[in-house]
Amino acid sequence: MSSLTAKLRNLKDYKTAIDAKTKDEIIVEYAPLIKYIAMKIASRLPANIELDDLISCGVIGLMDAIDKFDPTRDNKFKTYAEFRIRGSILDELRAQDWVPRSVREKAKMIERAYSKLEGELGRPATDEEMCAELNLSQEEYFSLLNKAKSVSLLNIDDSSSFNRGDKKLLMGLLEHRRSSNPFAAVNYKRAQEIIKNGIKSLPEKQRLVLSLYYYEDLNLKEIGQVLDVTESRVSQLHTQAILKLRVRLKSSFESIEDIAS
Repeated sequence: MSSLTAKLRNLKDYKTAIDAKTKDEIIVEYAPLIKYIAMKIASRLPANIELDDLISCGVIGLMDAIDKFDPTRDNKFKTYAEFRIRGSILDELRAQDWVPRSVREKAKMIERAYSKLEGELGRPATDEEMCAELNLSQEEYFSLLNKAKSVSLLNIDDSSSFNRGDKKLLMGLLEHRRSSNPFAAVNYKRAQEIIKNGIKSLPEKQRLVLSLYYYEDLNLKEIGQVLDVTESRVSQLHTQAILKLRVRLKSSFESIEDIAS
């Protein structure tokens, strides 16, 4: 980013420096970042979701970041802005209940099958085993995964969905809260271990997709080029990995809120 936000970070009186003109300048400067985040989220949503609507929510998130950013904390404004932009978009999507009930039911059906087979086999199920359990052909199974992919867009409280910048920022924001709540600290540590072990148990391609998507920040098309598979196949691998991790978390906690409490 330009020197504008860097200068703002160094101002002693940040709040008084943020006038309407400065806000507009920051919004213009960060417009490409908002569009990038919105497009990345949109790639995992049904086609009826308008990109412009997501971008508008991202602008609201950026304005919220400008108002709430504290330059005295050890956080970069860009990292904080990314966190608020993504959070604002996801909050609006959840408020609209944008995932049809039929799609949620399909995702739950896959999760139940994963959970049953993993309990019986002691390891994640293969595609062939899932097809047999669901009594579906491989083509039907992959079609089901494509329909359920939007559900794999995890809640903002699901730390497994964050990139490294998000995780570092979230830890900073919640550090005091967690340190003052031993039960929450234990739950959080437990969730980290479950996610870490869950990722280790995933097939190699699913692990690689998670790594490239969340840590290397590649999009689905770029990951497909790395793995020499179609973008649709990358989406399927991503959905499988996330649903398997959700099963592990759900089997260990009464609710997802327990992890972030």
